[in-house]
Amino acid sequence: MSRPAVYLDNHSTTKPDPRVVEAMMPYLTEIYGNAASVSHRFGWDAAEALDRAREQVATALGAESREIVFTSGATESNNLAIKGALPALRRRGDHLVATTVEHKSVLDVVQRLEREERWKLTLVPCDEFGRVDVEAVREALRPETVLVSVIAANNEVGTINPIREIGSLCHDRGVLFHTDATQAVGKLDLDVRADHIDLLSLSGHKLYGPKGVGVLYVRRRDPQVRLRPLFDGGGHERGLRSGTPAVPLIVGLGVALELAIRERETDLPRIRGLRDRLEAGIRERVKDVTLNGHPAARLDGNLNLSFAYVDGEALMLAMRDVAVSSGAACTSAEPEPSHVLRAMGRDDDSARASLRFGVGRFNTADEIDFAVEAVARAVAELRVHSAAWSASTPREFGEQH
Repeated sequence: MSRPAVYLDNHSTTKPDPRVVEAMMPYLTEIYGNAASVSHRFGWDAAEALDRAREQVATALGAESREIVFTSGATESNNLAIKGALPALRRRGDHLVATTVEHKSVLDVVQRLEREERWKLTLVPCDEFGRVDVEAVREALRPETVLVSVIAANNEVGTINPIREIGSLCHDRGVLFHTDATQAVGKLDLDVRADHIDLLSLSGHKLYGPKGVGVLYVRRRDPQVRLRPLFDGGGHERGLRSGTPAVPLIVGLGVALELAIRERETDLPRIRGLRDRLEAGIRERVKDVTLNGHPAARLDGNLNLSFAYVDGEALMLAMRDVAVSSGAACTSAEPEPSHVLRAMGRDDDSARASLRFGVGRFNTADEIDFAVEAVARAVAELRVHSAAWSASTPREFGEQH
């Protein structure tokens, strides 16, 4: 299988760090016991590795190790957080709050609960940058509100939300606060105590760890969060997530998160510099480009751009040597414009003309320059065939270079 020359899709998934792979290998080849087997050394060694990874995650989040539940990924964590918390909360109220820019693994969950289980739902709008205002959340709260879910950093446009302020608001009102921190953990300064977070979801493969493993943080006190498991059998993870623990993956996640926190001060400025180099290069070569997302409060590696008079899917396919994502999410047989961009007020044409670039740890300046050339060349070729571009060029923009 041919591979892209340049990988700029690090919001979708990341290449596992070689140090993570090295840490995982013994648990694939030598220490392969079931961590739930308490009668022999193979099981004890696996359990020790599990405890060590749990402590690594807890340290990174400012949590206690007993508050860390391992899952298959952030989608499962989001489902367990919301669906698992609601049975104990129903006696207090029947109203949920989320936002219009949540990941589908939150948005689809709360909309199904509204549609099929008679929960009331308010979706808080964002501003033109995709940011959720604290006052908008405050206005959405009702006496019967029991849970609020707000994404920490948006997976499409990278915009960072004021999680600490929203968490404090929810804490003061006695409402559980969940955040999908999948894109934020390891990149932002998150602390579940200081941020008043009751439930937090993350996934290993977004921070140079393995796929197939995630975490749900569940607060144990002030308040204690009670969850009902999504499925039964075995009572693993304090009864919240039955199933044989995937020790190699969990070890990899723990190491990946520890590395991300330890190297953040050097890693992120370099990534941000490459991201800015990419944006500057594209703007120098391509006219009529719009940034989607907050210009400052944005993930360091995120660059979401709309290219007028160009279809994002066509542009992505035209750059076969550069791996990026289209801003349009294909949720059915027909591509639909991104719900995030539409929530930000973008029209369908602008949403369909967007691409998401995700710069990561292993990218280089040479790769960024290669991508700039590829984008400029592909946009120019596609605009040649655009009647709308040809009509607007003499009047508005001059010639495309």
